[in-house]
Amino acid sequence: MTAETPEQCADMCQVRAQIDRLDRELVALLAVRSRYIDRAAEIKKQAGLPADIGWRVEEVAMNARRNAEADGFDADLAERLWRQLIAWSIDRENEVLESAD
Repeated sequence: MTAETPEQCADMCQVRAQIDRLDRELVALLAVRSRYIDRAAEIKKQAGLPADIGWRVEEVAMNARRNAEADGFDADLAERLWRQLIAWSIDRENEVLESAD
């Protein structure tokens, strides 16, 4: 599917198709991100580190805000979304950290 800008979409069918395309891309990126989370959990387990590292949580959340602002996106929404993503990531890492070898 050819990527079109919002302005290039002439009707709702085209808009919906582009949203669906973007959703597929977002899910694919989230899948890659989750593999990095899995690797981080393995490394943290070996190093004896906790899943929840407060300063890093704040850094990631603030990065989301800055990235949103730079792209003209709602920074509050980006931060809320990322905090949910971070919480999920910490839960996933905790599963690895608490599992037996």
